[in-house]
Amino acid sequence: MFKIILAASTLALAPACALAQGADPETVQVNSADAHRFIAVFDAAQGQPTAQALQAGYLDGASQAVDIFTPDRIRSAEHLAGYIAEHSEQYRRAIDVCLPIAESMTPELRSIYAATRALLPDRELPDIHVLFGAGNSGGTAGPGAQVLGLEVICAIKDSELDIRSAFRMFFAHETVHTFQDQPDPHTLVADPLLFAVLMEGVPDFIALQTTGELPWADRDRWARENEAMLWAQFARDRVSVHDGFALGEGGMSFDESANAALHNWVGNYGQAPEGWYFEAGYWIGRQIAQGYYDQADDKAAALAALIALEDPAGILQASGYAGHAGAIE
Repeated sequence: MFKIILAASTLALAPACALAQGADPETVQVNSADAHRFIAVFDAAQGQPTAQALQAGYLDGASQAVDIFTPDRIRSAEHLAGYIAEHSEQYRRAIDVCLPIAESMTPELRSIYAATRALLPDRELPDIHVLFGAGNSGGTAGPGAQVLGLEVICAIKDSELDIRSAFRMFFAHETVHTFQDQPDPHTLVADPLLFAVLMEGVPDFIALQTTGELPWADRDRWARENEAMLWAQFARDRVSVHDGFALGEGGMSFDESANAALHNWVGNYGQAPEGWYFEAGYWIGRQIAQGYYDQADDKAAALAALIALEDPAGILQASGYAGHAGAIE
């Protein structure tokens, strides 16, 4: 999840910047140093750390990963302390269950990175960090790094098998976000909802290629059963988001109708519309990406175009996806 915030949602689109030296698929490992710094503060306070303790023992002097995770996620020591105070057991479980699993998954990370290098040989692979946030993000990407929130991943999955599957998907998905640049403003203005779902659907599509696992199989089953309804709603919401979107000197803004339409598709984990699976836009974006890739003669060029996302409407049209709505007028 990236770092241009679209609407008031938690969806973020990663910052554009030069990537750091790429990680080596043969030696990369899960970095948990920040997680252990958090645990020292958490345990010393019997699960109820103050903002001052978190600032001094966790946020100050932390790695680049904490810096990446702070805007829009950790936000501040005060915000983090407030969330922990109400969800201490969520952190305890993540410490006891999910951190050991994450630290044991270096072989799986290396396998995914080897597959990513084979598929995209000219891309520099990011370092990977696991840490603790404020309960609002399972992962994001920044310059040369992907960062995963342990307390969220541990909250959305129960069994060790499912937790491992979630980590594999995050390893693959967030890596692709580090390849994506900030969009040209004209691309956003032309079709902001289509851009948003492709920005997330393309990483899910590439993750499917590098892991061999279907992202969120439950969501896939639900979406296929409701495909006609989803495409009809997507066509309406593309217009609503386009018409209610503005890009000015102060950044992006959405009117109430546009924000509600956007929220149907992205940034709605735990807050999806009634009867909907969360983040349905990821599925829509993946279907478009799959169609675009399947019709392309030059697969490497197709992957490059999907990552660059310079022409979302052209990608949708070329995908041949039967349910697509026409271009925004």
